[in-house]
Amino acid sequence: MPDTTSVSALGAPAERREGPAKVTGAARYAAEHTPDGCAYAWPVPATVARGEITALDDTAALALPGVIDVLSHLNAPRLVEPEDATLAVLQGTRVPHRGWYVALVVAETLEAAREGAAAVEVTYAEEPHDVTLTADHADAYVPEDTDGTSGEHVRGDAEEAFSAAPAQVDVVYRVPPLHNHPMEPHAATAYWEDGRLTVYDSSQGATTVRDVLADMFALPKERITVVSEHVGGGFGSKGTPRPHVVLAAMAARMTGRPVKLALPRRQLATVVGHRSPTLQRVRLGARPDGTLVSVIHEVASYTSRVKEFVETAAAATRVMYPSPHARTTHRVVPLDVPSPSWMRAPGEAPGMYVLESAMDELAVRLGIDPVELRLCNDTRTEPDSSKPFSSRHLVECLREGARRFGWSARDPRPRSRAEGPVLIGSGVASATYPAFAAPSHASAHAYPDGSFLVRVNATDIGTGARTVLAQVAADALGVPVERVRADVGSSDLPNAPLAGGSSGTASWGWAVHEACKRLAERLSGQQGQQLPPEGVGATADTAGTADAESEYARHAFGAHFAEVGVDMVTGEVRVRRLLGVYAAGRILNARTARSQFVGAMTMGLGMALTEHSTLDKAFGDFAESDLASYHVPAHADVPAIEAHWIEEEDPHLNPMGSKGIGEIGIVGTAAAIGNAVHHATGVRLRELPLTPDRVLAAAADTP
Repeated sequence: MPDTTSVSALGAPAERREGPAKVTGAARYAAEHTPDGCAYAWPVPATVARGEITALDDTAALALPGVIDVLSHLNAPRLVEPEDATLAVLQGTRVPHRGWYVALVVAETLEAAREGAAAVEVTYAEEPHDVTLTADHADAYVPEDTDGTSGEHVRGDAEEAFSAAPAQVDVVYRVPPLHNHPMEPHAATAYWEDGRLTVYDSSQGATTVRDVLADMFALPKERITVVSEHVGGGFGSKGTPRPHVVLAAMAARMTGRPVKLALPRRQLATVVGHRSPTLQRVRLGARPDGTLVSVIHEVASYTSRVKEFVETAAAATRVMYPSPHARTTHRVVPLDVPSPSWMRAPGEAPGMYVLESAMDELAVRLGIDPVELRLCNDTRTEPDSSKPFSSRHLVECLREGARRFGWSARDPRPRSRAEGPVLIGSGVASATYPAFAAPSHASAHAYPDGSFLVRVNATDIGTGARTVLAQVAADALGVPVERVRADVGSSDLPNAPLAGGSSGTASWGWAVHEACKRLAERLSGQQGQQLPPEGVGATADTAGTADAESEYARHAFGAHFAEVGVDMVTGEVRVRRLLGVYAAGRILNARTARSQFVGAMTMGLGMALTEHSTLDKAFGDFAESDLASYHVPAHADVPAIEAHWIEEEDPHLNPMGSKGIGEIGIVGTAAAIGNAVHHATGVRLRELPLTPDRVLAAAADTP
């Protein structure tokens, strides 16, 4: 029966339940499952940027010791055409971009599979390709706005209002291609048994993977189990199925043996998605007191010829600041490039970098403190929809951040502080991210020994989902969290949405809360009675409630502050301090929340200073394809990072009152750093990352 004498508070800094298993190596990831008779696979990527396969010779590969089979368009199982065309692997001769998989070698050992892949000979009819994004590209188009985030939104007459505005900022910023690079590469181990498919997959959503595989292989969902018990990061690149899981399942069916496929890191850039580069023009028109009268944000990005993906960088502009006139436009250019996809805070991360940089430029032009400029443009209603915000405490975040950072002591003049050749500067930026929730199933069970079990196919990608869901259950049941166990990470559990869009905990927790409340009611009706040996349970399905239309605009908000040192001899930028203050509803676990905020801010630091990818125009491929050339922040790059939050009660979200926190930490970080670099040097850089060569070149061009 429920025991309210010792209840672990929701919000307490409970330790991660899977922590000991991970640090001792007991936690098993997708590639660490090795069924008896397991074979190994290695893919063969296309070596042209566009064309057609005219011949494929696998004779030499099949002659190698240990090679079992070679899959290609010549012999691979025919699949039902998927909605996501990137999964239609080995189904035809068309090569839409360099790196597209054209064959798969299966062998007794990983070494033999790799040697076999190198021996496959493929002949192509190569065609001219185009991988260069330009804002005036002839093939650019405005995509259909199916969900309110893409396309074009118009309010008033933004062009005329901008032209008449007393203060104007008209700037163009560039954000390069960026790559997710999770620590655990994409991997899957698959086997068939009595017509049933089991897959261990590195995925952010086992239910989604199961459903897609069921459609492609024409199987009932009940005959597929997908397990994603431990996932070593994803940042969006594992949000939906990727080609590796389809290839592993195909190879296992064709060979009749379990097959393991772990993608080499050098191939990840081309096959698992990346953040599309963006060319962004922002025009801000304001009155002398800083009040915005016109906001125009135009974004150009590319998509592949395989499927459309829109980097919705102007979406957050529709949320942030009110003005009577506004226009936000996305234009997409289809090119012969790998398909872009979700990367942490898709749209918001590059879009808010540009908007918040432009706001800083406006503050400088008007001689207004950058914090005060944002405060005077606060709003209680969402500009585009006119819906009231369920809660918006951006002002409180800015003021609390300014207090903690010591902003009032800042000299607003650029180049006003120096330590020898190192110029010191500070910057600020706002942040926002939508508060999503999706329908989910969950079950809760009580046992005679006083323990409880909640089951939901949530995915823990390093966020601490197991721990937080146990806390949600304990809170709803009124019992100590130690008495609650949470089972996650298998499609055999109650169906649940993927871990993405900062919506996981809000979605899964809603269903867990409802199931536990129903279980508590059932138990209260059995007071004084001994539970049966099998215990009692309850279930919940939040369809129709979690996805119900709301009369409120629901978003998290935050403020980022950065201090940098810029060495004017070497051009090197060093971040000395980062501070983030967030308003994200009820924080469900202080320990895991702080980890998410700090991790996202670190990723934003990388976006600002080191991370970028280059599409080689002639070769049609990314020049940076490993962690030696694509520089993510290392320990030496990361300063003291502080993450704080304000207490925010929002009754219009979910039963826990929580908002997603996984992505908002990256959203404003790059802008705060870029604005700090300008304050330090007086030089405005408008292309990421802020590398030494760009700093020195810009400084040399500035009088």
